[in-house]
Amino acid sequence: MTARYDGQAEWYDGYIGPGAGGNAAWIVDLLGPGAGLCLDIGCGTGLYLEAIRSTGRTVVGLDRSADQLRLARGRDGAPLLQGDATRLPFAAGTFATVTALWVSTDVGDFAGLVREAARVLRPGGMLLFYGVHPCFNGPHIEPRPDGAMVIHPTYRITGRHRRSPWWREGGLRDRVGMSHVPLPDLINAFIDAGLNIDRVTEPREDPIPYALAVRAFRA
Repeated sequence: MTARYDGQAEWYDGYIGPGAGGNAAWIVDLLGPGAGLCLDIGCGTGLYLEAIRSTGRTVVGLDRSADQLRLARGRDGAPLLQGDATRLPFAAGTFATVTALWVSTDVGDFAGLVREAARVLRPGGMLLFYGVHPCFNGPHIEPRPDGAMVIHPTYRITGRHRRSPWWREGGLRDRVGMSHVPLPDLINAFIDAGLNIDRVTEPREDPIPYALAVRAFRA
């Protein structure tokens, strides 16, 4: 089956790439210094692989899209695999760290992704989620020119959203679509997977939070 991001790699890299540096510093800070293997789930074109490696970890990237991985291979020398985030091709306890960056709007089963991430973590291992803030950045949100956000009454619709008239034409939502995980479902995915949440934060300095980060550990 063709991944939604296939055929979009160059456009995506040019569209998302310029803003990646502003997130990388936050990701590095939340990870802290580390060692051992780190699985980057949904690594895309590899925009954050070097940032993860800078913390001392040995990073392995995984993505559903062969097209995205094609660009990642040209950017970084990390081992890269094509695979399903809800059926990871690794044994239990393989990784000291798992990162899941900007993935919640691209998977149909976020809880399944977190369960798999927890499974491949070794005891004491860290899962860092960093991505779309489900309250203020999603398919139900309409940005206004003055910086305010209109929250449409589709917030409680989980999963894949149909295109809405307030989506920007030619933007990421318009090109690849968007899934939505309401805030309680997102947080409960970590709890239900048996992970211990260590920190929840709204990174960046946006007046209305754009991103949400959750750091959790396997017991």
